[in-house]
Amino acid sequence: MPHATPTDESLSTNQDPAAEPLPAPATQVVTSWRVSCAGDEAMGLGHPLVWMAISPASGFVECGYCDKRFVIDRTHVQDGH
Repeated sequence: MPHATPTDESLSTNQDPAAEPLPAPATQVVTSWRVSCAGDEAMGLGHPLVWMAISPASGFVECGYCDKRFVIDRTHVQDGH
């Protein structure tokens, strides 16, 4: 059976570079430049544990698995990056 060719209607916003970005599904304010994420296991949405570094330029990082956004609280940073 041949694969269907994607149409504009079938593309998700993650596949269409012209689409407006959607807000992160969850946001957490943190006080450390390094954060870890394992998904929301309470909701059955866990994933492998990953560590990420927040860029000082952007002030946030998003998990590549669940898209959770971690935003640095620059006023209360504890590890002095």
